[in-house]
Amino acid sequence: MDMLHGSLVGKMILFSLPLALSSILQQLFNSADVAVVGRFAGSQALAAVGANVANVGIFVNLLVGCSTGPNVVIANLIGQGKKEEVSDVVHTIVAFSIVGGLGLMVLGLILSGPMLVWTGTPAVLATAKLYFRVYLLGIPAIMMYNFCSAILRSVGDTKRPLYCMLVSGVVNVLLNLIFVIVYHMGVLGVALATVLSNFLSVGFMLWILMHEDEMIRLELSKIKIHKRHLIRMLQVGMPAGLQSMVFSLSNIFVQSGINSFGAMAIAGSSAALNFEYFTFNISSAFAQGAVTFSSQNYGAGYYDRCKKIFWIAMLEGMGFTAALSLIFTIWARPFVSLYTVDEAVILFALARMYRVMSLE
Repeated sequence: MDMLHGSLVGKMILFSLPLALSSILQQLFNSADVAVVGRFAGSQALAAVGANVANVGIFVNLLVGCSTGPNVVIANLIGQGKKEEVSDVVHTIVAFSIVGGLGLMVLGLILSGPMLVWTGTPAVLATAKLYFRVYLLGIPAIMMYNFCSAILRSVGDTKRPLYCMLVSGVVNVLLNLIFVIVYHMGVLGVALATVLSNFLSVGFMLWILMHEDEMIRLELSKIKIHKRHLIRMLQVGMPAGLQSMVFSLSNIFVQSGINSFGAMAIAGSSAALNFEYFTFNISSAFAQGAVTFSSQNYGAGYYDRCKKIFWIAMLEGMGFTAALSLIFTIWARPFVSLYTVDEAVILFALARMYRVMSLE
């Protein structure tokens, strides 16, 4: 996609919507877990998985936000015409995503128990902890997917990462159904299905990068960290990642209050929370679209165009977010019914959706 010339309105929609759908599909991995256990393993299992929706959101939003750093650095170099440096950045991104993903996984495993205790997770604590710890084994794959996706995003390609996530999402749902219905693995089965699907999406992304044009082509023998590029990526990515975490952190505090009402309230609130994440992903995608377009145009010296990008991204993001929130509000019960058939759980979910979605 040529981000330096031509109309911006249509291009930003074509860029941002596939990115939003990719983020939504990542969140849907956990949502599919919630839906399958809610339908086929009961409300207690739903509560155990649902108690982790906000915790999972912290890691997903952190990694999606941090991927802004690689995106900005490559896009800016392209705008400046310094394409010869892009290859070093690509291999730095992959190297850092491996190291950072493993480190974040270990940190998550250490904190998983305390995080669930801090939120006051009740009788389902042991099952919730099992789900969260198995899910965390896929953190390296989630980080690498988002960082590899940032490489393609920096040259205007948001469609192929979406296709990879679509295929992985279908596999995730199929594995969920097989592990829960056929093998009766319950919470462990849906967690394991999510981990395997995340690694499948990374495999697709690595294959794409290894067959790309020379500028962003990945060569395994060249994977190493170039300090100068890493520092620049962290300067941009870490603040963006922490900012994205704030949304999930606020839900952690809300979750601790909800947990005091018992398993039915946890299950209902967790089902509703999924839809809040979906709308957040829309606004976040247009924000990342603004970052990518601005980075290239700023690097090329088109400063007036950067101002237009800001206003277009903000208006488009608000419009699409409002539209999705309205859809979820009007058809709240059918959407919640995808996750559970328990009327008590549905009533808790609707209470949250009607209040939150009307203000999204």
